[in-house]
Amino acid sequence: MGNCTEGSNPSLSALTRRSFSEGGTHIEAVNLIQLLKSLAPYFWRYRLRLVAGLLFVSLSSYFNVLFPQVTGFVIDYVQRTLQLPGYEVPSRPARYDALVERFVEWITARSWELSGVVAVCGLTILGLALIRGFFLFLMRQTIIVMSRHIEFAQKKDIYAHFQQMDLSFFKSNRTGDLMNRISEDVGRVRMFTGPALMYFANLFTIILFCVLSMWRRDPELTIYVLSPLPLLAYIMYRVNERINRMSEQAQSALSDLTVQAQETYSGIRVVKSFVQEQSILGWFSQKAERSRKAAMGLAKIEALYFPSISLLIGLSTLITILIGGLYVIRGGGLGLNALVEFILYINMLTFPVSAIGLTASLTQRAAASQVRIDELLEQQSELDQSGKKALNEIESIQFDQVRFVYPDTGVVAAAGWDLRLRKGQRCLMVGSTGSGKSTWAQLALRFYDPSSGEIRVNGIPLPTYDLQRLRETISYVPQDIFLFSDTIEANLRFGNEQASQETIDQVARAVCLQEEVMRFPEGYQTVVGERGVTLSGGQKQRLALARALLKPASFYILDDCLSAVDVQTEKKILESLDKMTGEAGWVLITHRLPAHFPFDWVICLDQGVVVQQDRPNDLLKMGGYYADLLSGRGQGNADSKQT
Repeated sequence: MGNCTEGSNPSLSALTRRSFSEGGTHIEAVNLIQLLKSLAPYFWRYRLRLVAGLLFVSLSSYFNVLFPQVTGFVIDYVQRTLQLPGYEVPSRPARYDALVERFVEWITARSWELSGVVAVCGLTILGLALIRGFFLFLMRQTIIVMSRHIEFAQKKDIYAHFQQMDLSFFKSNRTGDLMNRISEDVGRVRMFTGPALMYFANLFTIILFCVLSMWRRDPELTIYVLSPLPLLAYIMYRVNERINRMSEQAQSALSDLTVQAQETYSGIRVVKSFVQEQSILGWFSQKAERSRKAAMGLAKIEALYFPSISLLIGLSTLITILIGGLYVIRGGGLGLNALVEFILYINMLTFPVSAIGLTASLTQRAAASQVRIDELLEQQSELDQSGKKALNEIESIQFDQVRFVYPDTGVVAAAGWDLRLRKGQRCLMVGSTGSGKSTWAQLALRFYDPSSGEIRVNGIPLPTYDLQRLRETISYVPQDIFLFSDTIEANLRFGNEQASQETIDQVARAVCLQEEVMRFPEGYQTVVGERGVTLSGGQKQRLALARALLKPASFYILDDCLSAVDVQTEKKILESLDKMTGEAGWVLITHRLPAHFPFDWVICLDQGVVVQQDRPNDLLKMGGYYADLLSGRGQGNADSKQT
């Protein structure tokens, strides 16, 4: 049986702290049923490994219980052959396993000297140990490897499910919690599908074979020597439960410490600018002290746990020697060989019995974690993704009386929008902060469905189209720029891995980024760091814009992606953008009017309402919101006055 290091780290969920006390048993039973139900498809997928692993466990345990019988035989043979003082022929002949019986018959049929018999028996015991070790190896290669396959499959299924969810799912679930469930919770479940299952099968078979062998040898002595083992199992279970609770506390304290450090590193500029280094250090020290105390308490309990196991195992062995010795002395029909057999059997049993607590604990952890995993997997996307119609090119996007309310906040972001954009159109969408500009982009990409009204592409309702094909035809630059912690080139190729270096250079020049990239020592191989931390705000925006332009699309949505560049650079980028997009349409979403660029269509939003939309010259003639923005009087153009 392997060691216990497989499951030493994960902390317990609150659900797993319930012991088999009143009310807790039912909850644990329900969790265990849910665990087995959820894992059944994975066990079935790897059923051959599972069956083979259980078979190897049984064979390993079977060959393990044979060597006490061979040991008992050779002890009796030596005593009988040498006629040692005090030896008496047992009134009850030894009853061995059929395989050992054949071995005994084979030995006794040969006229070997005593030393030869002892040598053969010694080699046989060594051979049994090697065979057992071989099956232990196969056991781990099947069950543990199976658990790794299940872990990989489960993580893959969870990740695929996450990718199918809509934005509201990610807004209602914290990123850290999602990461925890796909890593730590899946890891706990693996501890059940691998080590816990292996330990349980091993302890079940070894207990079964040992008890049967002992009962066949002497039922009465078996009852006496086994009586302390249930108490040992209960004590180990309770102590292990205590360790689990303290382990959870230590893990929680360590998690708080890690979060504190991570937030400090991420916001180090804010910390330094507000001169709060000492305050942050004080908070960190408090959390570090809490983590230290929890870890020290856990270490003390564990320091008592393992010696306690050895003590209880030793006491169980002493009880066996005491009772068995009295049987031998009083002539209870047993010889010294039987006593040795029972001692070996008890030593075999003590560790599996003590591992019951560990196995139960691993199972409880896995059950609680599987419940948490199932909670997420049972959530379904609010978007109807049954549409299968292919979309190759966007001719028009139309909003018809679209109203949208954010489900998490209740904010009305769109109030009866009637909008129509056509292929090849250069559109400017302008409005103050919170007017609904980004909401329009997210509705067009179908990150959300409208609360009422209808969005149509090419005159067909948006849900009719295959969602992936819809998003493939639109290239999007979000307002909140996100760059992967990778090279500049890898970020550029994210939407088009097949783009040539010549095309990359062309797009980088179009967004006025080429010269700045070439000034970096590594050029396009420069790693931008987490979320592009090594780049300036303007560089990040232009890199995101270049990434969007490299993606082949029939419509481009650019959400406030030029706010960090100066007016002259903005003008150059817009002129280049106009040339590069060709017949594709694009929408520039901004709260600052770009200077000196002739847009085909302008949409003005305010407080979720379309206040104006028309050609720029017509809007100027009619006056109102757009004219005020252009003259610098509108509150939506508060950043700078345009000339």
